Amino acid sequence: MLFSDKELREILFCEDEKFLEELYEKARETSKATFSNKIYIRALIEFSNYCKEGCYYCGINRNKSSVHRFRLTKEEIYSAAESAYEAGFRTFVLQGGEDTHFTDEIFSEIISHLKKNYDAAITLSLGVRSYESYKMFKDAGADRFLLRHETADSDIFQKLHPADQSLERRLKAIYDLKALGYQVGTGFMVGAPFTNIESFIKDIKLIREIDPAMIGMGPFIPSKETRFESCPAGTLEMTRKLLAILRLEHPKALIPSTTALNTIVENGRKLGILSGANVIMPNVSPKFARESYNLYDGKKSSGLEAIEGVRELNEYLKEFGYEIEFTRGDYNV
Repeated sequence: MLFSDKELREILFCEDEKFLEELYEKARETSKATFSNKIYIRALIEFSNYCKEGCYYCGINRNKSSVHRFRLTKEEIYSAAESAYEAGFRTFVLQGGEDTHFTDEIFSEIISHLKKNYDAAITLSLGVRSYESYKMFKDAGADRFLLRHETADSDIFQKLHPADQSLERRLKAIYDLKALGYQVGTGFMVGAPFTNIESFIKDIKLIREIDPAMIGMGPFIPSKETRFESCPAGTLEMTRKLLAILRLEHPKALIPSTTALNTIVENGRKLGILSGANVIMPNVSPKFARESYNLYDGKKSSGLEAIEGVRELNEYLKEFGYEIEFTRGDYNV
């Protein structure tokens, strides 16, 4: 189903709890019709918090001097993947800042190694690169790519990023990835500075156009020593509304219940799933890396958020009628 602009405004402005509970229930039913009560898990490997970009909201941007920078070696990445595979994960997500140390050749070698040694899907979250780079990674064996558009409003995009970035460039990268045959994920921040209900409607419409396999969306959370450190975080309520809308418009999409959502409220992970999300990405990075990869303040990276808590995570999900699905969980058109 697709909502009209009028219907979207009504939902996004709505504060009627009964109406919203019915919305979330419809989103849950839609998710269960495709995925049953299964929640896919992905092994998140955060490989570097060096970044050449200066995004004004980001906790690892190039201008933030207080960040304890780290960069995993190939061997540390392989070790994290090995532990994840042994724990049952069948998708590895390689995520990091736009670190120039990791050349196309180095990434291709890492992807090839993982593909050769493990029967698992490889998802990349490496930021904006050239068509040629993306092709090289695809040829090496990468299956999926996550690249959020951040906001579909170009004016707001420019207020959140330095002049050397543009929404147009980011969208070109997303369409390059689609053309190369990746399962592509995009998404946006809920409640980032300058965003509003009208900009969220633009996000919803852009996601319709992109028709992604994955939709990554969580609340904005401010980070110290950034331009927007004093801005309020995005809210649970708006995030849930948008999750439900996107689930209803994209019944087969893979939609994570994010760590950010679980950071702003104690049971955020559960509430995300009860709003239509069907993916969780536990952190399998070495502990020293988890503690330093902070895109925002207060990020959770242990307990049920980490590889050590997978068994407990499954028990937690069963408490409200769901369970972990350990297969690759590919997008089915």
